[in-house]
Amino acid sequence: MQDIRILGIVGAGAMGRGIAQIAAQAGVRVRLFDANGDAVAGAREMLRQTWDKLVQKGKLSAADAQAALARIEPAAALQDLADCQAVVEAIVERLDVKREVFAKLESIVAADCILASNTSSLSITAIATACNRPARVVGYHFFNPVPLMKVVEVIDGLRSDPAVGDALTALARRMGHTPVRAKDMPGFVVNHAGRGMLIEGLRAAQEAVAGFDQIDAVMREQAGFRMGPFELLDLTGLDVSHPVMESIYQQFYDEPRYRPSPITAVRHVGGMLGRKTGTGFYHYVDGQKQVPAEPAAPALPAGLKVWVSRHSAQGCARATALLSGLGVTVCEKPEADALFIVTPYGQDIATCVTQQGLDAARTVGLDTLHEFTPGRRRTLMLSPATQPAWRDAAHALLACDGTPVSVIADSAGFIAQRIVAYIVNIACDIAQQRIATPEDIDRAVTLGLGYPMGPLALGDALGAHRIMEILVNMQRGTGDMRYRPSLWLQRRVQLQMSLLAQAAA
Repeated sequence: MQDIRILGIVGAGAMGRGIAQIAAQAGVRVRLFDANGDAVAGAREMLRQTWDKLVQKGKLSAADAQAALARIEPAAALQDLADCQAVVEAIVERLDVKREVFAKLESIVAADCILASNTSSLSITAIATACNRPARVVGYHFFNPVPLMKVVEVIDGLRSDPAVGDALTALARRMGHTPVRAKDMPGFVVNHAGRGMLIEGLRAAQEAVAGFDQIDAVMREQAGFRMGPFELLDLTGLDVSHPVMESIYQQFYDEPRYRPSPITAVRHVGGMLGRKTGTGFYHYVDGQKQVPAEPAAPALPAGLKVWVSRHSAQGCARATALLSGLGVTVCEKPEADALFIVTPYGQDIATCVTQQGLDAARTVGLDTLHEFTPGRRRTLMLSPATQPAWRDAAHALLACDGTPVSVIADSAGFIAQRIVAYIVNIACDIAQQRIATPEDIDRAVTLGLGYPMGPLALGDALGAHRIMEILVNMQRGTGDMRYRPSLWLQRRVQLQMSLLAQAAA
């Protein structure tokens, strides 16, 4: 494919404007078109202001800013894109509208001009049916804000020529972005992988395991994510997120792993969309999220005895080490007046009590998936039979060094366990379907979603066998097929391989 020197962009909204910015800064001439002529002038003015600010901050020279602005050439009509080597469409997410634009473009541009769509959810193969030359149609999915989100998905449709994707991959690198290649499947990579945290977080809330703020706090302060599921949904807006959840679920023909939640359906129709409406899962005052203060921990009772179940070797070792650091001597046997602590992976406390023959009134659960470090939030789980006195004693004990503690209702997989395992499992299934390479999956998710590490690397770090154990126990306990382990995960656990390892050729 020829070098792309002139790039056409159809759509002067936030996405089109962002693509124009990084292209112009990379030395590419940009022909910017919008059906609303005023939008092009407005976009060019906004880019001028953006570059002026970058000059003021010393991030761009005045000469480079002027040169970049000069490369943004308004196009009065689609015909003005005739000499472009590639055209990127960044308009409304409607298949019929996109097909109409692509059909018009094909009658205008040269036979070897690349036609790309910035769609986030529509099939590239479906868009390409409007063209006589579908081989040159590909997906080129950027993320908002484009200059800051340094990843772009290059999506090959069923009839796309790989060389076309190669050319856009090279262009992405010229523009300072990291390209990842993906097959044309619902959600591509990032939106597909992003279902894990959102859908399972919603499921935990629907089961009344904990409030929205506590689920978010656990994912931030225990699991190490930048945001929890409800903060993320409020940031994106349910007018965007809920239709995407429904679309991906429907496109995968009601695959249980992607089942949406009635929680977002009700809030969506009620206009509680998130930050943009001032109310979502949180209330916002002057743009600031309002979070209820956490209640103070109870007083620690004197002479508290504690016994830790040995049912899980890792869980027992981590819990015992934590308690030792808190100055507690763990009983060797489950004494009649001791607090019982169980450390399950994927099981709830009711199941542990039944299987291990424990006293339900004084049994609590402690999540030990993540290692305990000073200040890292701890999660205490109760069964419906746990008595308040033992609940308060356990809460006081775990918080006695000032570390925050989330007290949650009984749940197969606590909060962090179930959401993290779900994230890893969906990424494994993306790899199993060969939608993208394992490396590109982790690269795309890290850059596109801001996770602390890629989901496959995360599974390796926590132990793929442990992720598998959580999922198997959750499926057994709930009977829900959404938790069935991916074949990619199962086989790599059986063969003791990394989740990042591809199958031998």
